[in-house]
Amino acid sequence: MRKFILGFLFSGILFLGFWYYKTQKDQKLELLQTSQLLEKQIKNVSKLIVTEGSYAQIYTYESSKDVFLGVEARKKALVAVNAKATVSYDLNQLSYEVNPKSQVLRITRIPEPELSIYPDFDYYDISADYLNKFEAKDYNTIKKRITRKLQNEIEASSLMSNADERLINELQKIFVLTQSLGWTLEYYKQPVQSARELEILF
Repeated sequence: MRKFILGFLFSGILFLGFWYYKTQKDQKLELLQTSQLLEKQIKNVSKLIVTEGSYAQIYTYESSKDVFLGVEARKKALVAVNAKATVSYDLNQLSYEVNPKSQVLRITRIPEPELSIYPDFDYYDISADYLNKFEAKDYNTIKKRITRKLQNEIEASSLMSNADERLINELQKIFVLTQSLGWTLEYYKQPVQSARELEILF
């Protein structure tokens, strides 16, 4: 009888040990599968976000130089510019950490926006004195000045804010994904409580 009881207890311990091992193994497998699914879905969300805008401006270029005893030779041109501008976020460069144990997805880096400008120049009403003619360097100067001016104007325009809004929309998709899987989204160790909170954090 004693041997029977000991055998029964031993069998019970083996069963409990096996059940605990299997449960822990299943939990680890589930966490691993969830984290892999999360990373796969993030890669699907991650893409190149491009916001475009068109700009038309007219600029006046003037230049003069002293040729003799205060006598100046002048040149000027009217420049019409049609430019296409794009603001892009490459979310493939998004950096993040996945912690299956604590079920936390932590975003550690968001790529900076890239502004690209594609100007098309047309020159009108070009005039120049004999001693101060237009040269190749003048056209290069015009292009550099106007492109820099366009850049300043675009950076202060709604094009940049529209690009930011599109970025937030993509990040909100990641937030919804983590919530649906029972995970927590963090940005630099700060938990994100709602999709709207992303607008404040970013």
